[in-house]
Amino acid sequence: MTTATPGTNPPPLPAPFFHEDSAAVRFWVQMDSGQQVGATVSKQTLHFRFHAEMSGDQALASYLANRVIIDAAVRSRVARGSIEPVMLREFDLAPPSTAPRR
Repeated sequence: MTTATPGTNPPPLPAPFFHEDSAAVRFWVQMDSGQQVGATVSKQTLHFRFHAEMSGDQALASYLANRVIIDAAVRSRVARGSIEPVMLREFDLAPPSTAPRR
């Protein structure tokens, strides 16, 4: 976890990458406080939520294409008390309900 010094620009985030041994994309998210939080999302979760292919290259591409949604899920988990590293699951990335509102 990295935190920016008050009054300075936060350091750049490390590049996301596919970790073969864990079959997950590892990445960092900049929080509003300047803190950088490490997180992971499995290629299976990316496959089921975003219809990504199951290869590591495609998992990373799927993360990059859906980064705004995925990073928001990490911020939400941290706001609810999760600590680093945040491991996203399918229910963290559930699509909005398609049920009609009454």
